[in-house]
Amino acid sequence: MKKYIKNKISALVPLVAVTALLVSCSKDFLEPDPLSFYEPETTFTTESGLQAVLASADKQLRNNYIHFRSAGNSVPIGTEYVFSDMAKYGKTDNTSTISDFANTIVPTGSFKTDPNDDFYLGFYWGEAYTGIKHANTILTYIDKVTSLTQEVKNKYIGQAYFHRAYRYLNLVYQFGDVPLITKILEIPKQTYYSTKKEAIIEMITADMEKAVEWVPEQSKLPYIGVVNKGACRQLLIKCYLASGKFAEAEAQANILINQSGYSLMQSNFGTFDPGGNPQTWTITRNVIWDLHRPENKVIAANKEAILVMPNGGVQSFLPFASMRIFGPNWNSGTLTTPDGKQAAARFASNNANYQVKYDYARALGRGIATISASYYSQHPMWVVNGIEDKQDLRHNNTVGNWVNMEDLKYSDKNSAYYQQNFRMKEGNVLLSKDTLREWFDFPLYKIYLHDVVNETNANATDFQGASTGSKAHWYLYRLAETYLLRAEARFYQGNVTGAAQDVNIIRARAGATQMYSQVTIGDICAERGRELYLEEWRNVELKRISHCLAISGKPDEWGNTYSLSNWDKQSGTDTSGGSYWYQRIVHYTLYNKFPSGIVVPNGTKFYTMDKRNNYWPIPNGDITANIKGKLSQNYGYDGYDANAKVWDKWQDAVADESVL
Repeated sequence: MKKYIKNKISALVPLVAVTALLVSCSKDFLEPDPLSFYEPETTFTTESGLQAVLASADKQLRNNYIHFRSAGNSVPIGTEYVFSDMAKYGKTDNTSTISDFANTIVPTGSFKTDPNDDFYLGFYWGEAYTGIKHANTILTYIDKVTSLTQEVKNKYIGQAYFHRAYRYLNLVYQFGDVPLITKILEIPKQTYYSTKKEAIIEMITADMEKAVEWVPEQSKLPYIGVVNKGACRQLLIKCYLASGKFAEAEAQANILINQSGYSLMQSNFGTFDPGGNPQTWTITRNVIWDLHRPENKVIAANKEAILVMPNGGVQSFLPFASMRIFGPNWNSGTLTTPDGKQAAARFASNNANYQVKYDYARALGRGIATISASYYSQHPMWVVNGIEDKQDLRHNNTVGNWVNMEDLKYSDKNSAYYQQNFRMKEGNVLLSKDTLREWFDFPLYKIYLHDVVNETNANATDFQGASTGSKAHWYLYRLAETYLLRAEARFYQGNVTGAAQDVNIIRARAGATQMYSQVTIGDICAERGRELYLEEWRNVELKRISHCLAISGKPDEWGNTYSLSNWDKQSGTDTSGGSYWYQRIVHYTLYNKFPSGIVVPNGTKFYTMDKRNNYWPIPNGDITANIKGKLSQNYGYDGYDANAKVWDKWQDAVADESVL
């Protein structure tokens, strides 16, 4: 078995500690100016120094998904879903305006440090530039390591290109035009200007073409979790799509699918984890369940994994309270039986009231629904040919992968409804007083993680997910996504039949009964949602697809077409116009549908989204710290200047880096 990258990192901890400035993503680095790559860096003259920085960059990829703040209420990937068609902010006991994004997202707001521990806009900005700094360190100093052959140098350069390109591709779809930084400077620079996203995409695409050539296949690398050729090719496909090079994207997908040694997993494999409590919730073993068990993500038998982010053991482990954050608050006191009893309770296994068949805390996790599933992601997203396909293993409650709230049973023995199924309402009486938080269906196979610590504690009632000592390995890239990227490339070229074939391959593996004869871009986005929940950056991918639609001129599922001149430069909360991302927001979510708010037991909550929120604002602190230059603020936000200087060519931005 291959070693995990965590072992590699462990071996290099002393050296990493010496170069702490490079590997830190602390508040001291992020504030006051994360663009300040100004401090002189230690000159690296050994291969182990380069390896240490790359190990940090590899490990840092996890942070964008499961970085865990002290309160444990949310993780970064949740922010990507709240700003999408698939989820909303569900923690309704928080401030009433927390999801009033149209009115509350401003450059000067609590952008860097969210006291509510729930949104990560500024975090994504800082993490991206930290990763870029790691990559630039390799690229700046690699020629000083004279002992390396050109082949080895090229491998490290290619891996650094991946890390830089990965961050920039996400940045340009979260924040639009951003500063392009490609080197480590020896003295401070405060004269940065933003660079057009199209120019950045052009640069990173050229970089990734080299990376695909230079970086070895996984089989030739010593660790699982380091950047490999397959991951570089997957990223190159996305860069080609973002560049409008749709034929090139399809060609690269063909290579990855047919010539790179990867294949979709079609049957059970690896270790079978029966779930938290099989007597409460039975899992019938199936390939989808096995595919998403952490221990199976990193084994050689998994031919579908392209790049995994290892996260297990104790050292450098990041806890992931996946069941707490993404599961419904089924234990709420305002979710009741028709005769007024609490629907379900949590009891420790040593409590006299404990019932093993209703041990939902262990089986499903104690959810607080910080991130609450949208109605679209629960039902309409699964409709194909007019039928909600419940045979699809990803939406199948019979095998245990999917949980419908109606599948749970009332557990209070004093209720006349004891052992009957949950219901949202009885007649005209609403039994769930907070359906935003308490009542939604969800894919257990994606959020279930074994809680090692609480499993050993007979007093435990709060099973949240992967605690210290558990495993929370996560996919960055899988081959299933490659098929869906190829479907996109084919769609933009007018080959809707070929696109449907790719989507159907993924559906067939999931045991779906309904197949497509041809697809819209909405069908492809729906399949991405079904297959890649909590893997894809949903907000980023919808923005990228919005850009691709504008480039290609192809219509969306409603017949709308988009212009490159303004797809990302509109504002307002009305239902017309905006980007494709915004159209999915207004068609598939509750945003902007309740101007007077939604009444819940804790008050009234507001859910709004503006067309301008297509991009998050550039942090004001970084604009003001750049005192001799001017970063471009995004359209619709305070500080936007249509005449601000922006680099149209990445070469000019790179040349300007040496001008202080």
